[in-house]
Amino acid sequence: MRHPPSSLAVLVVVMLGAAACAPGGSAATPGIRPVSTAEQGEAPDGTTAFDDSVPAVARLDPALREALQAASTRAAEDGLTLRINSGWRSPEYQERLLQDAVAKYGSREEAARWVATPETSAHVSGDAVDVGPWDAAYWLDRYGDAFGLCRIYVNEPWHFELRPEAVTDGCPQQYLDPTEDPRMQG
Repeated sequence: MRHPPSSLAVLVVVMLGAAACAPGGSAATPGIRPVSTAEQGEAPDGTTAFDDSVPAVARLDPALREALQAASTRAAEDGLTLRINSGWRSPEYQERLLQDAVAKYGSREEAARWVATPETSAHVSGDAVDVGPWDAAYWLDRYGDAFGLCRIYVNEPWHFELRPEAVTDGCPQQYLDPTEDPRMQG
């Protein structure tokens, strides 16, 4: 049975409207709420260690977050604002970053010098942060051991992880890049 064109148009409008009104739905994705990049772990511009409503900060290891907050407070006394450019990441977001790096560097091997897999990334476990701007990263590289915060890779001056023993023993020797890190061999 054929419907007149006007009936078909009304049916389409009703279906699109119903989809858009579904909880979390839209006409493009009926009933499916897209996951925001912030929910995946992308840190909005200007994020600090005190922004615990941002998943990239909230899902960090609590001891790492506390150390970052203490370091941020001290850096502020020196006139610097320590920004969190990246913290916790979902496995999906980490995989997307890895695929972007493969496209950028031309091979998975070269990308591995810059981006870990979701299975090995310290960001996915909430154990790493990337900080900025450059002067704040430099400050943290210089004074971070007092807070147990250590730069891990020579080629990533922005990447820091918590090493509580650094408070008394100093930070461990840095790896040239993640391919030298035994944790990345998983």
